[in-house]
Amino acid sequence: MSSSLFTPLQVGPFTLSHRVAMAPLTRMRAEKETLAARKLNVEYYAQRASEGGLIIAEASQVMPEGQGSPNTPGIYSKEQVARWKEVVDAVHAKGGIIFLQLWHVGRASHSSLQPGGKLPVSASAIAINATTRTPSGETVPYETPRALETGEIPGIIEAYRQATRNAREAGFDGVEVHGANGYLLEQFLQTRSNQRTDQYGGSIENRARLLLEVTKAVADAWSADRVAVRISPYGVSNDSGEADPMPLYSYVVLELDKLGLAYLHLVEPRTSGVGRAEVFHENVPKAYELFRPLWKGVLVTAGGFDGTAAEEAVASGNVDVIAFGRPFIANPDLPERIKLKVPFTPYNRATFYGGEEKGYTDYPFHQAG
Repeated sequence: MSSSLFTPLQVGPFTLSHRVAMAPLTRMRAEKETLAARKLNVEYYAQRASEGGLIIAEASQVMPEGQGSPNTPGIYSKEQVARWKEVVDAVHAKGGIIFLQLWHVGRASHSSLQPGGKLPVSASAIAINATTRTPSGETVPYETPRALETGEIPGIIEAYRQATRNAREAGFDGVEVHGANGYLLEQFLQTRSNQRTDQYGGSIENRARLLLEVTKAVADAWSADRVAVRISPYGVSNDSGEADPMPLYSYVVLELDKLGLAYLHLVEPRTSGVGRAEVFHENVPKAYELFRPLWKGVLVTAGGFDGTAAEEAVASGNVDVIAFGRPFIANPDLPERIKLKVPFTPYNRATFYGGEEKGYTDYPFHQAG
């Protein structure tokens, strides 16, 4: 029986040999001083690379102010570019394709992580109603961010543009703009976090402006078919959530569809807790079914899939690629396990964030009997 998950697919200029992608996963294991990748990260990504398989590397801040957690990698310094190149080369050596996710967390940060100890920035001066941890390990409430001035926004867009050039220099095959999970671009999208009165606030068109301007700048810095966007229409992480997502996200998807991007990446409603908790929404439609009619290109979705569910989703024709997150953490050879119907190794949540080899590069590969 032929498997829809293991049929080739054209994504931008690349041909995937299978539809099992590795989702971007924050692991907080970059070098502390430089926020550059380490040898440990090279090994981790090389383990998970496969011939013709797509890896979306972890979210990497486009500027120092974009950081929201300790030891997350950046893509704004020469050293970060050089170290990412080692990761890319290791993935390419195994025939893999690797995109880098571009990130600015906005208000999902803390002054202890910001240059000069300044307040984080956002669309509006509205705090996340939750707590966060400082680099010293202290649990504190999120601070009220500073609203970006209109005149500062071109600098944010330029940071994404330069990060794209840097990713290209590091040898990545493309970039994914992180417009999901309650980070800066989504903070502009949603009324819950955007109460601006300039051209970036109010109407759906205005709130979507920054995401679209960033995406166009990123495409201009490289090529639209090397660029993707990730959105989470039904997400609730980092105190996000649009009361009625369909009008906003229908507009966003239709506008993005005009740009000829490599793919659109959706986060499914049933898993929107960003790794900190298992979140399963009941009676919410599948995002890929809702947005497939609006999107002509390659559609990627992520959230709560096992091999069987992934196979069924792709076979339905409503989605093209399934991105796996947590299963890929614990199963470096995940595509092969799915193909051979080998059980998944369970993941250890305690080792998701920070640390060394344990829970990172020490998960077993399937041994063919």
